Amino acid sequence: MTTVASTTWTVGKAAEAAGLSAKAVRLYEAKGLLPPAERTAAGYRRYRDDDIAVLRFIRQAKTLGLSLNEIRDILDLRRSGTTPCQHVVALLDDRIREIDRTITELRQLRRTLADARADAHQHHAEHADGVCGIIEHADDRWPART
Repeated sequence: MTTVASTTWTVGKAAEAAGLSAKAVRLYEAKGLLPPAERTAAGYRRYRDDDIAVLRFIRQAKTLGLSLNEIRDILDLRRSGTTPCQHVVALLDDRIREIDRTITELRQLRRTLADARADAHQHHAEHADGVCGIIEHADDRWPART
């Protein structure tokens, strides 16, 4: 019976293969998303093919807007033998609701900005003694943001 040798990767090659920076790979390892890398006698990190798959997963999860903590939870569930897809669905639902709230707020802000711009001539002429009437009267249309 023959065994297939696993390829090992330096941090730079692992990063390149996963479409990440070497700094990101080291960060993900430090934050526990990757298990600690094996080290050569000289102390260089060596990653295996499985690590590259995890790095690619992390990159893809980040494109979906998941945080590193959320990604770590997903990976921990998988490593414990649980299929994390139900958890992922809940996270994606939360992210969709968050985006919908942001879109609503941005639409309101856009209306407020357009109204302020439309009223700019009037407020500029009437309140020449203030700093800027356009901004000073914007609170009449939009609640203060902190």
